[in-house]
Amino acid sequence: MARLRNYFFTGLVVAAPIGLTVYITTWFVDLVDTWFVPLIPAQYQPDRYLPFEIPGLGLLIAFVLLTLLGALTANIFGRAILSFAEGLVDRMPVVRSIYGAIKQIFETVVSQSTTSFRDVGVIEYPRKGLYTIVFVTSQTTSQIGEQMGHDLISVFLPTTPNPTSGFLLYVPRQDVTILDMSIEEGAKLIISAGLVEPPKKNGKDVTPNADT
Repeated sequence: MARLRNYFFTGLVVAAPIGLTVYITTWFVDLVDTWFVPLIPAQYQPDRYLPFEIPGLGLLIAFVLLTLLGALTANIFGRAILSFAEGLVDRMPVVRSIYGAIKQIFETVVSQSTTSFRDVGVIEYPRKGLYTIVFVTSQTTSQIGEQMGHDLISVFLPTTPNPTSGFLLYVPRQDVTILDMSIEEGAKLIISAGLVEPPKKNGKDVTPNADT
């Protein structure tokens, strides 16, 4: 019975991620198809001429439309229309807050320059003798460093099991120990609450990237 139980849980560990991935992907494709396929006139929809449905047609339409929208807003005329539309949204008390929050989230996610993490480190937090994982973002601005009288770097202290929330801390550079660990490995360690550890490597106390 113990062996059968182990076999069952092993099969569950193997099948669950695959099944959930297929289910979520299928659900997302069907959702996008439901939104964008009706944009095609009925007489031009492939389903009328083929004996089967084409999954992912909505994704293709969404890609084309978003690309055209990006190209439109890249020129002066498109930016003028966008500015006019955002001006109208700014006059709506509740809508402008929702729009501003969503826009900021997407800009943060899409941006690949200033918001990317650089290193995984360890600091003593919340007190001496306790250590926590942090992501080094960049060297802090000279204004903060000069006023505090320290060579500070900015780090993001994520929460478990949701690493998208956390705290921004300014820590003296010498108090951060950089780990020989990738950002993905650090994220897995935090999400799993320490259950999924990366391959054992020697920690090293090095200076984080100083460029901003």
